[in-house]
Amino acid sequence: MVPTVGLKVPLVDDGDGTALLTDQYELTMLQAALRSGTAGRRSVFEVFARSLPAGRRYGVVAGVGRLLDAIEAFRFEAAELEFLAANGIVDEPTLRWLEKYRFTGNVWGYAEGDCYFPESPILVVEGTFGEAVLLETLALSVLNHDCAIASAASRMVQAAQGRPIIEMGSRRTHERAAVAAARAAYVAGFSTTSNLEAGRLYGVPTAGTSAHSFSLLHDSERHAFEAQLASLGDGTTLLVDTYDVERAVRTAVELAGPPLGAVRIDSGDLGVMARRVRAQLDSLGAHDTRIVVTGDLDEFGIAALAAAPVDGYGVGTALVTGSGAPTASLIYKLVARADSPDEDAPMRPVAKRSPGKPSRGGRKTAIRRIDGHGTAFSETISTGEAMPGQRDRLLHVPLVRNGDIVGREPLGSARERHARSVAELPTTAIQLSKGEPAVPTEFVQGGPRP
Repeated sequence: MVPTVGLKVPLVDDGDGTALLTDQYELTMLQAALRSGTAGRRSVFEVFARSLPAGRRYGVVAGVGRLLDAIEAFRFEAAELEFLAANGIVDEPTLRWLEKYRFTGNVWGYAEGDCYFPESPILVVEGTFGEAVLLETLALSVLNHDCAIASAASRMVQAAQGRPIIEMGSRRTHERAAVAAARAAYVAGFSTTSNLEAGRLYGVPTAGTSAHSFSLLHDSERHAFEAQLASLGDGTTLLVDTYDVERAVRTAVELAGPPLGAVRIDSGDLGVMARRVRAQLDSLGAHDTRIVVTGDLDEFGIAALAAAPVDGYGVGTALVTGSGAPTASLIYKLVARADSPDEDAPMRPVAKRSPGKPSRGGRKTAIRRIDGHGTAFSETISTGEAMPGQRDRLLHVPLVRNGDIVGREPLGSARERHARSVAELPTTAIQLSKGEPAVPTEFVQGGPRP
C-alpha cells in the first residue's frame, strides 16, 4: 500500500455518501483486477471473528440496519470521483467503472440482535469481485463497532437483572460513534439513551435531567431543586451528590414530597450510599422514589450492586469503549470465487493458509442447534446444503437481493430478537467469569446432522 501524499483537493463532508469510507487498497485491488480481467469473477466474501474477546461467552450482531443504509448510499458521485482523479489514486478506466458502480449482488447475514460465536459467518456477500471487495472496509467498520458495543451492553443488561440502564456515553467517544453506540445498546436491552440524535434517527427513547453544573449555577442546592421541579415536575430525577448527600435528599423530599421520581448518586461507594439513601427516603415517606446510580460503571460494577437498593443505572465510558473490547475483531475474507467472469462458471472454495491466520474455504451455512429444552448446544457451520433439525434455527436471513435492500426492519424487532436469542443460550452464557464460549462451533462437510 502506497500512502497518498500532498492532497490536491480538500477532503470535505459532502453529504450522506459512503463510498470514501474505505481503505485505498480496496480501489487499488479493483484497478488491478480490472486490468487483469478478474474483477468480474463471481465471488463470495464472509464476515466472521476467529475468536471472542477474552472471557466473553457470546457476541451480539448489531449494526446490520446501519450497514444496509450505508450500502444503499455507496455511490461514487462527482465529488468522490474528482478527489480520486485529482490525487491519482486510480486510473481513468477505474474512474469510469466507479462512476457506474452499483452493488447488484446478494447479501445474507445473521439477523440483527442475534448472538454469534467464534467463526460464525455473520455476513455473506456475493457478487463480482469488483462489487464485493469495495464493501469490505465499510462492512467491517460498521459491524466491528456496533457488535462490540452491543456485546458489552448485553453483558451489562444481564448483570442488571431487569433493572433499566440508560446509555450516557456521548461525551466519551466520537460524536457519530455516540449515535451508533446508543442504537447498538438499545438493541442489546438498554432502556434509554441521553443522545438526542439517536432518538431522532432511530427512535431510541431518550432521557436526561441535569448535571452538577446546574446545582452549582444556583445560589443554593435548594434553589436548583426548586427550579428543576418547577420545570420538569415532581417525577424528575434530582442529582443529590453535589455537596452533602443526606442534606440533599432531605431537601429534595421536602420540596417534592413523596411523589419525587428519583434521586441520582454519581460518586462515592455506590452500594453504601444507595443503602443509606434508601433508608433515608423510606424514613421520609418517599417509599416509591427510585435510586439511580452512575459513575464509571461497567458490567462488573453493576453486578456488584445486585444486592443494593438500586433501581436503575447509567453507563457511559465502559459502554462506548466496548467495556475493554472496542472492536469485535471481525474480518472479511474471500471464501469462494469463479474461474472466469462467465455467469455459469463453476465456483471453487479458496482459503488463506497463513500461519496463525488460516481461513476456511467455501460458502457457509449456519444453523443453531436447539435441544428438547429449548437450549442452544451447537453452532453448526456447513459448506453444503443445510439440513436443520425440527427445533434448529437457520441463522442467515436475506438482506440484499440483486442489489435491492430487503432486510430492513424496525429497531424494536432486533431488540426483541436479542432477548429471545440470549434466552435460548445455556445459563453459563451470562456468567461474567472467564470461560469458553457458551455454545461451541462445529464444522461439518455437507449438511449438518438432522
